[in-house]
Amino acid sequence: MKLLVVLMLAALPLYCSAGSGCQLLEDVIYNVINSGVSTAQLKQSIQQFIPDNATANAVDEFKQCFLQQSNDTLSNIQNLMERIYGSFWCKAY
Repeated sequence: MKLLVVLMLAALPLYCSAGSGCQLLEDVIYNVINSGVSTAQLKQSIQQFIPDNATANAVDEFKQCFLQQSNDTLSNIQNLMERIYGSFWCKAY
């Protein structure tokens, strides 16, 4: 499960320059990773992208996956995102 989550997050930043190139994406990733942000707060921050109850339930389940992780795992995911944004491939664009 951890590998699946890491792979999903690694695939998110398709374009990047000085970060992901999309502040909204970075904010969503931060809110998903941050255990201090509740599921309700996450859903409120991306309300415009939640068209129905099925999507809202998926957001709940996705956030719950991160709430169950240790602080070390969450820190490693944050480090992964920073490395992706700072990688040669992101800086090349």
